Amino acid sequence: MLGKLYTSEQSIKRRKLDYIILAAVSLLAAIGFFIVLSAVSGLSYGAGVIRTHVIALPVAAGAFIFGWLFNYQIYNEQCKVLYGIILAMLAAVLVFGVVSRGSNSWFKLGFISLQPAELCRIATILIAASFLSRNYQSIKEAKTLVLFALLILPIFALIMKQPDFSSIVVTAPALLLLLYAAGVNTFYFVLLMAFGFSAALFPIIWTFIALHPEIAENNAFLYAIGQMSSSWLYIAGFCTAVIALCFAVWYALRQFRLYIAPVFVLIMSGVIIAGFFSGLFVNKQMKNYQRKRVEAFLAPNSDPKGAGYNVLQAQIAMGSGGVLGKGFFSGTQSRLGFVPERHTDFILAVLGEETGLMGTLFVLSLYIILLWRTAYIATLASDRYGYLVCCGIFSIFFVYMIFNFGMLIGIVPVAGIPLPFISYGGSNLVASMWAFGIVESVYRRRLSII
Repeated sequence: MLGKLYTSEQSIKRRKLDYIILAAVSLLAAIGFFIVLSAVSGLSYGAGVIRTHVIALPVAAGAFIFGWLFNYQIYNEQCKVLYGIILAMLAAVLVFGVVSRGSNSWFKLGFISLQPAELCRIATILIAASFLSRNYQSIKEAKTLVLFALLILPIFALIMKQPDFSSIVVTAPALLLLLYAAGVNTFYFVLLMAFGFSAALFPIIWTFIALHPEIAENNAFLYAIGQMSSSWLYIAGFCTAVIALCFAVWYALRQFRLYIAPVFVLIMSGVIIAGFFSGLFVNKQMKNYQRKRVEAFLAPNSDPKGAGYNVLQAQIAMGSGGVLGKGFFSGTQSRLGFVPERHTDFILAVLGEETGLMGTLFVLSLYIILLWRTAYIATLASDRYGYLVCCGIFSIFFVYMIFNFGMLIGIVPVAGIPLPFISYGGSNLVASMWAFGIVESVYRRRLSII
């Protein structure tokens, strides 16, 4: 009896595939197929969508198998080649890609399209994990973070050139979480958070002021912030005020015998100012439809037939599904065309209407299982690189989940981010399968001696 138990434990330890991840991914892909099929039924272009999705499924399965069988450590060894491929793909799409909805983000390959940014998102995690694992001894130094930023900046610049804000929205927070997992200095991590917060906050405030100009007219502070989007005089005043405020805080802390080197005060003020200018750049680069999404987040009820229409209709569809849903191919809100982009950005609304609260919670639980297993496999990794790769993939899909479920309850703005495995989109499906195939590769080689 003891021999049988020992043999069973040994077989589990030597197992080359995490069947829980395989089951969760397979279930999500199957649910996604039926939801996409239901979402596009009756549409004039529905047959083309289904044909493309049917082609993408076996390709995605192949990407999963490739990610699993291919030794993930080779990505670390060939990180320079992989980095060159990323830059080449993102540059090529700007020259040879097709323009759709104001973005030059796709290669047209016959009757199918390829979005390089989806594959490059996962590849960026592999590159970032390689850099951080190679520089783990100096991870707490500012020099390492500067080099990391210089490594990632060209990728972001090419993505912004398309422009594809949704890729930045997903990748940037994931990279921050990856830095935290790598053990970055807490002070520098706070600086990065301050930079990201400033870059995101100002475009939102300027959009709010544009929606409610009467508030700015009666509030000198908001009026000044509004002018900072176009007046260099107000911009100079803001920069001066930030530096003065940071030194005022530094002086106040000294009175309580909390001593901080003045250079750190300069760094903090510089980061906030840099975040402001990044926000200014984003604000000027935003397309009209992207600004409408921010408007819908800030005040969906102020324009129910315009900017807020998409979110409100999606919420109505979700609510109409009740606990058990209306059944596949029976969602009235979606099938009658009230829910826009129902097979891509708002497919979660179709899922909620047709499968109800229980179906939505079931899908959410599958994502949580994937995240749990990815985090667990990270702890089993035989090397630092495998650990960081799993942390990065965990971060990417955590951000995916937060944005997709959060936008329908109004806690995050609509960002045009697909729901992995569920939304229509062959490039995202292939990239997602590849990502979890890589996680399986880490699991498969967890007992390897490096």
